Amino acid sequence: MKFWISCAVAMFAAVALGATLKNEYYFFAGYTVLMFIVLATAWNILGGYAGYVNFGTPAFFGLGAYTAAVLFKAYELPLALQILAAAAMSGLLGLGAGLLTLRLRGIFFAIATIALVVIMETLFINWRYAGGATGLQLLRPPVTPPFDSYIKMLFVVMAGMAVASVAIARYIETSWIGRGLRAIRDSEEAAEASGVPTLKLKVFACTISGALMGAAGAPMPMYLSFIEPASTFNLNYAIGALASPMIGGTAHYLGPVIGAILLSSLQQLVTVTISNEVNVLVVGVMLVVFVVAAPDGILGLLRKVRWKRS
Repeated sequence: MKFWISCAVAMFAAVALGATLKNEYYFFAGYTVLMFIVLATAWNILGGYAGYVNFGTPAFFGLGAYTAAVLFKAYELPLALQILAAAAMSGLLGLGAGLLTLRLRGIFFAIATIALVVIMETLFINWRYAGGATGLQLLRPPVTPPFDSYIKMLFVVMAGMAVASVAIARYIETSWIGRGLRAIRDSEEAAEASGVPTLKLKVFACTISGALMGAAGAPMPMYLSFIEPASTFNLNYAIGALASPMIGGTAHYLGPVIGAILLSSLQQLVTVTISNEVNVLVVGVMLVVFVVAAPDGILGLLRKVRWKRS
């Protein structure tokens, strides 16, 4: 009950901010933070719960973004339908990729997911209808009341997606699916011997993870009013999605949320005060610090402190 009250409060706060704040920079920055909450939460379903490190985030994110852009160009579909279509397409990609690659383990699986990013980027570079290598310019549709700007509406939409993704991750974590994924992470051979349907659970996790990443990418073309392959399939999305759960903690659904808020907010601050080029350095430094000082993330560190006090 407390969780759902927290979700309702978060959505109310997002809508209230959209109605009161006038400086649109906060919404541009807030949108990015919320987007990485969705990406980090989605990554953690496969990478954190099951232990399969996935560098393919840009492939699912980019497919979702291009699905939305192409549907808007062809049919001018509303944003809600764009998001649903993007989630469906990226979920299908996750299903196919999972069936093909999840029999691999460790570094071999990670390399396969990087190859997936290269394949998807090459595909869209050569698709002229989607703009090819030069990209596609998009005109935002008229803003929908009660919002007075499109970016405010996107901020609230992304807040809703962040709440939904965390709710899905929480359900998976507390259900038999989460227990099965954790068993796979601890010892896949032992899980199979105990009767856990390991391949089915891994494919399910990859499908849900991909669908959420695709949904997170759907509003991006309207956020930027432009889309092109190089930036859409940028590996920085993979780094951010991976780093956030490691910083916050992979064992709990709140870990990716904490890590994404901390990391993305710091990156936005660095971008404004120093330089956008320093962002990758920030991620690298934070990863080194947390891997050395708190390998279980912030939540793991808090549990250790609480255990010592008790």
